[in-house]
Amino acid sequence: MMPSDWIWGFCGGLIIGLAAALYLLINGRVMGASGIIGGLVDRTGRDSANERLCFLAGLVGVPAILVLMVGSDDTQLIQSPSIVIAAGLLVGLGTRLANGCTSGHGVCGISRLSLRGIVATVFYILAGGLCVLLFRHVLGVI
Repeated sequence: MMPSDWIWGFCGGLIIGLAAALYLLINGRVMGASGIIGGLVDRTGRDSANERLCFLAGLVGVPAILVLMVGSDDTQLIQSPSIVIAAGLLVGLGTRLANGCTSGHGVCGISRLSLRGIVATVFYILAGGLCVLLFRHVLGVI
């Protein structure tokens, strides 16, 4: 029997792509999660705060609803909260340095054939691979 994990990834990718397309068509702006959150944190997005909060509510709420409806599998999440927190902070720092995240550069940038988005995506995928190689296979931390 073929594993069905790829189906969930495929469905998730379709939903993210559809959401990004709708966000661009309706709002005329790229759906970059780090920019949406960053605008709330640094208060540059005060004029669209309700829209940003609704986006975040959906980002957190929809997966929570799906877990209640469908259930969840063991995610193999790292047992050390300090590693999860450090990883989250590094991802946040990286998105600020790159002026965008996977949804902004990867999904929206590549689909619009943005050279900046393509280059950023190549570099953060390489950096992620190097981090896994270093932290899991060399240092054995994760």
